[in-house]
Amino acid sequence: MRDLKIPDQRHPEKAHRPDNAQPKKPDWIRVRAPGGKGYNDTFKIMREHGMSTVCEEAGCPNVGECWSQGHATMMIMGEICTRGCTFCNVATGRPNVLDAFEPGRVAHAVEKLGLKHVVITSVDRDDLEDGGAEHFAQTIRAIRHRSPDSTIEILTPDFLKCAPEVLEVVVAAKPDVFNHNLETVPGLYPTVRPGARYFHSLRLLQRVKEIDPAMFTKSGIMVGLGEERQGVLQVMDDMRSAGVDFLTIGQYLQPTPKHHAVERFVTPEEFKSYEKAAYGKGFLTVSATPLTRSSYHAGDDFARLRTARLAKLGRA
Repeated sequence: MRDLKIPDQRHPEKAHRPDNAQPKKPDWIRVRAPGGKGYNDTFKIMREHGMSTVCEEAGCPNVGECWSQGHATMMIMGEICTRGCTFCNVATGRPNVLDAFEPGRVAHAVEKLGLKHVVITSVDRDDLEDGGAEHFAQTIRAIRHRSPDSTIEILTPDFLKCAPEVLEVVVAAKPDVFNHNLETVPGLYPTVRPGARYFHSLRLLQRVKEIDPAMFTKSGIMVGLGEERQGVLQVMDDMRSAGVDFLTIGQYLQPTPKHHAVERFVTPEEFKSYEKAAYGKGFLTVSATPLTRSSYHAGDDFARLRTARLAKLGRA
């Protein structure tokens, strides 16, 4: 365990931030409250297996729709993050020790839900020497053992404080999609993602392709944080230079008054414009809507991604 100066869990650093007004959401952002049999069944399975989900921890607006269909994005390595990103609703503090039985429980939940495509994400674990790379690998292997026909997508932290070799541990476990989000334009990193480094995250995605050129890579950003259109287009160019296959763009929604302010709500027409631009830059598939999130309809997106790759190789 590393000796890090991490804020005590009882006094999360978010509590010391000034309040930001939360603007009224436009009609195109509003979603139904979660409920129904499918939602309740998924909730029960998550609780039976002691699973944390980013759907709940991050306050995802799509939780009702996804859980009603038996889809959930499982969050491993605990519910406490060592970072304090101003957009994120996950708790900041000192995490607990890793649960050695968690990979097996995740695999059991995937099997019970009958998932054809599963998304696994995590908090940042700067307290671990490998950033949790081996835990990711163990989780992937456990899912492969119980559900060999399921495709696996991982949404990883940046492994910023780790040796470069830890990335090879994750890639060697052969996830079907390696996702790491850039989150925003580089100029907003000091205020939105202060513990991260834009070019490190970009290089991480590039290195995945260098280690395994056949592996699909994915990244995403939020809009409405104060970025300019040209900055978004530049991020697209940077991603393509790193070989990223799949892009997601969604509207940032402010979880609480203590989080980064929503500067504006980007219109559906602007999202369509971003989608068109992204395809023009060579992404194999793009999801750009106000409610797009990394794992929203991820299984359908992966199927399109695979089809697009085969078509590009002339094997469709």
